[in-house]
Amino acid sequence: MQNNIKIRLEKESDYKYAENLVRESFWNVYRPGCIEHFLLHELRKSVNFIKGLDFVMELDNRIIGQVAFVKSSIKNKDNEDVTILTLGPICIANEYKRKGYGKILLDYSINKARELGYGVIFLEGNIDFYSKSGFNYASKYNIKYHGLNDEDDSSFFLCLELKENFLENIKGEYYTPIEYLINEEDALKFDGSFLKKEKLKLPGQLF
Repeated sequence: MQNNIKIRLEKESDYKYAENLVRESFWNVYRPGCIEHFLLHELRKSVNFIKGLDFVMELDNRIIGQVAFVKSSIKNKDNEDVTILTLGPICIANEYKRKGYGKILLDYSINKARELGYGVIFLEGNIDFYSKSGFNYASKYNIKYHGLNDEDDSSFFLCLELKENFLENIKGEYYTPIEYLINEEDALKFDGSFLKKEKLKLPGQLF
């Protein structure tokens, strides 16, 4: 890691700055405006939010990146709940994107999750980026995304085994953790506490 880069646990005093960083990073990317900054704000309130994996990245003592994880579960072949991780949001400040900082932050958080004993990480994202850190399509492990049929596109649904063959005895469907089910009216109210930005409908947006 470069000498001028530091990755550390987020402090409460970082919260607003990190939320604004997330807002700037996701603004008009997947929808007009964004809700990811409100998502981060709400995740921190959950008992399943993992404070030991709540990291910020500093470059020359300025926060330029953020990553968070939530603990959730999936069924094994005996219909027992198995603890898993869901990753997100993760972001890098716009001016530092596509320069390798995102992978540094992601790889660091993956290694820390492995050190804490977790067996697998699930997320929704772009395989082109996440495959560089070892992620693969969850469908290759016969894990389905809840609500999708076999013929539906699930290429956004990715996972990474932190323990060898951890998914061997896992079956069934992955359900989005309840913490990620955001009330958009609440998100809109929360966004009102930030500087006003123009919401644009752009090609490639999902919503």
